[in-house]
Amino acid sequence: MDDSNQKDDEMPDVDLQLKPREAAAALGISYATIKHWILHGTLKTTKTPGGHHRIAQSSLTPLLKSSNSKARINSRERFRTVSGRNQLVGQIIEVKFSGLLAKVVLAIGDQQITSIITADAAREMQLRKGQTAAALMKSTEVMITRV
Repeated sequence: MDDSNQKDDEMPDVDLQLKPREAAAALGISYATIKHWILHGTLKTTKTPGGHHRIAQSSLTPLLKSSNSKARINSRERFRTVSGRNQLVGQIIEVKFSGLLAKVVLAIGDQQITSIITADAAREMQLRKGQTAAALMKSTEVMITRV
């Protein structure tokens, strides 16, 4: 890929602001639990002008690590919707666009895996740095699925 084109098309690093229900779903916990955390100050939020709570996606990272065993159990459910069984779940650390292609780099533990997919697919899945995604391996192909 040509580095000179990547700067113009690179997606900005934005800390997404999630609604409490979205944050609860990302953590695999109930809405009631997330509301309890917010009301007791366990989870920091910002308020919209209308008084609604928003949670920075980055603030969920420590909580995701503590619920890893539950995430592993839930990740097995993806196998029922995709034929590829070789899936590695990680965090997106880079998304770069260059013409018709996008480079997606996942950090899986202390390893990284890179996939080149169509720019349309990356945009359609709204892939962003910091999101959880899975690399699917099928023979010599590596596909990315948003989780």
